[in-house]
Amino acid sequence: MNKKIACGILLLAALVAPFGLYPVFLMKILCFALFASAFNLLAGYIGLLSFGHAAFFGWAAYVAGHALKVWGVPTEIGLVLGTATGALIGLLMGLLAIRRQGIYFTMITLALAQMLYFVCLQAPFTGGEDGLQGIPRGKLLGVIDLGNDLTLYYVVLALAAFGFALIVRTIHSPFGQILKAIKENEPRAISLGYDVNRYKLLAFVLSAALTGLAGSAKALVLGFATLTDVHWSMSGLVVLMTLVGGLGTIVGPIVGAVIIIVLENKLGDIGNWLAAVTHVEWFSTLGDSVTIVTGFIFIVCVLAFRRGIVGEVLAWNGRRKFS
Repeated sequence: MNKKIACGILLLAALVAPFGLYPVFLMKILCFALFASAFNLLAGYIGLLSFGHAAFFGWAAYVAGHALKVWGVPTEIGLVLGTATGALIGLLMGLLAIRRQGIYFTMITLALAQMLYFVCLQAPFTGGEDGLQGIPRGKLLGVIDLGNDLTLYYVVLALAAFGFALIVRTIHSPFGQILKAIKENEPRAISLGYDVNRYKLLAFVLSAALTGLAGSAKALVLGFATLTDVHWSMSGLVVLMTLVGGLGTIVGPIVGAVIIIVLENKLGDIGNWLAAVTHVEWFSTLGDSVTIVTGFIFIVCVLAFRRGIVGEVLAWNGRRKFS
């Protein structure tokens, strides 16, 4: 009952948020929250640390953007093509990577993602270093004009809610329980007769597809796709979001995404406010030090919040109940 109430409050807050905050900023948070949640499905619940998720995110953005701008397809078809692109790349990458474990799996995903990055650098349809600009939003189902930020926000919110609901349903399904069993003790899962590699591949493809949906939505919202979306640093960013929020928790990646995106976009404003309050001019330079501040927060979380922010809150609550 408490979880249902919390979900209701969060949904209500999301519905009224664009009336107080900039809708494009909120849509960016939703896209990256879905991205982090999709990554967490793989890393947090099956124990596969991928450094190749930027490939799914960036390629989906490119394909969806190219389909909308050059081919002139309807918006919903563009989103489907981007999501399918993420799933297809996830399938191909997963077939090569899932037979390895630990650091070997991580390095294979990183290497394959970098190969795809250099393809994007040379491919004509991506625009190379200039990126793909001027992606039109179009009309949803040929009727709903997405040129209005408020209208597009509720469409992106619906997409993100669908992605979150699918992740939650997957985690609490028999399939999700098998994934957790593989993470806890893979040899025992094999001894029980489960085809471990098949379950890993299914989870990998599902995670890649949801990442593709996030990348497609991001391209639609911002109107461009660039090499940054497919670079390894994007994979590192989503790892950071998940670890800060709480690996292996449902809400953790969302919290981590909110924190990191707010820091990236609002740190300068926060610094100016601190400078005005404390009269310390150094705070006004925080906007130029986003990477340093983000790194500092990551170090603090690693040292003081080993389970991430949400993970530590859940652990504290558990200790309080049994004390």
